[in-house]
Amino acid sequence: MKALRQRKIIELVESFEIETQEELAGRLRSCGFDVTQATVSRDIRELKLDKVPGINGRPRYAASNGFDRESGKKYIGALNDAVLSIEAAGNIIVIKTASGMAMAVASVVDALKVSGIMGCIAGDDTIMCVVKSATEASCVVRELYGRLNDFWGRAAEP
Repeated sequence: MKALRQRKIIELVESFEIETQEELAGRLRSCGFDVTQATVSRDIRELKLDKVPGINGRPRYAASNGFDRESGKKYIGALNDAVLSIEAAGNIIVIKTASGMAMAVASVVDALKVSGIMGCIAGDDTIMCVVKSATEASCVVRELYGRLNDFWGRAAEP
């Protein structure tokens, strides 16, 4: 039952902008899981869910992006210089990178699990990310900059 509940939690945080434990507990209950706040809190801890900026700018739960900051430090310098620009064009986000770096950056973008991005295709110096709708694209660009800046520990303007 625990494994099933935790799989449902991952599904819910990837499908909805869930901001609080209470909201997550309510969604679990509506899916037929009898949970308490303590159970939800324990599951969040065990699943290592992160609080990340949502499309609306408010914090929401997200599955861990898989990056361990300590082990990832050796990649930060390369990635810091790799992204040249991030722009929206309709429902496509185009990320320009230094030559040969697009696949590495695309791996980071995929691991960040930014809501709204359906998938990425990387070439040598360009990444195309398909967004669910053109109206979401500018929000996704802002979220992408925010998530990458959080990972890199730097500030940048979208």
